[in-house]
Amino acid sequence: MESIGVLMACPMNSYLEQQLEKRFKLYRFWTVPDKSSFLASHKDSIQAVVGNAGAGADAELIEALPKLEIVASFSVGLDKIDLAKCKEKGIRVTNTPDVLTEDVADLAIGLMLAVLRKLCESDRYVRSGKWKRGDYVLTTKFTGKKVGIIGLGRIGMAIAKRAEAFSCPISYYSRTEKPEIKYKYYPSVVELAAHCDILVVACPLTKETHHIINREVIDAMGPKGVLINIGRGPHVDEPELVSALVERRLGGAGLDVFENEPYVPEELFGLDNVVLLPHVGSGTVETRQAMADLVIGNLEAHFQKKPLLTPVV
Repeated sequence: MESIGVLMACPMNSYLEQQLEKRFKLYRFWTVPDKSSFLASHKDSIQAVVGNAGAGADAELIEALPKLEIVASFSVGLDKIDLAKCKEKGIRVTNTPDVLTEDVADLAIGLMLAVLRKLCESDRYVRSGKWKRGDYVLTTKFTGKKVGIIGLGRIGMAIAKRAEAFSCPISYYSRTEKPEIKYKYYPSVVELAAHCDILVVACPLTKETHHIINREVIDAMGPKGVLINIGRGPHVDEPELVSALVERRLGGAGLDVFENEPYVPEELFGLDNVVLLPHVGSGTVETRQAMADLVIGNLEAHFQKKPLLTPVV
């Protein structure tokens, strides 16, 4: 398989990069100064693209690569891949579900605790020497808070299971009600937001879920509500979220993702009711290696004409 050209869309994981280089002819797209010329001269040798949550395969890239057979995403999300174009051209698509579920769910709970108990602020309070001048302010209890989850897929269910261990009543919104699930279902995000203390975004990013968190939803949560986003940045109307947090119309937020990563609204930096993370939901050594192994496994299966491990298209 050393002659098969694989285009890596952006830097994502050194282990994955090494494993790809061992098996295929690897092209690092981010190192190419003139991408159009590069694609024109390599269009007949690139048969696979490896992308992630930041860069994938849009219609323009797919059209530029006539020999492309498979797009393997180093992510569970598929919003950076033009799935319709892939289907049209018979290009296979894979992602990395399941292996990152636990880490992302763990992080969601961590964000809830960090926001309500002001863990980051408390840490800074000790480091700055302020503790010597008096005790830190009282914070908010997490156990028993009503948790609403948008999207009750693998990750949403894993978050619900963890929150239940803290005696949190769980409710959810999804495209359709899941009759086999015991949690309370609300037919709209606004209704869910109005009936929970903590609202978690855990759904895929699609045209329908773009800005699913808007002013109406934020206002329904109110000044004691907390938003947790471990989905995708564009799920949230970011300017509306920023103004609500600055004006204290929303109680707090724990954010692992943003609309224009790695750029984060600077208005958030000075707020004590927000915890900001650099999109690290699946960012553990163990999970990133498992994700990389799944990408490699899918590519090898495809080119050896075996069934894909985690097919999407």
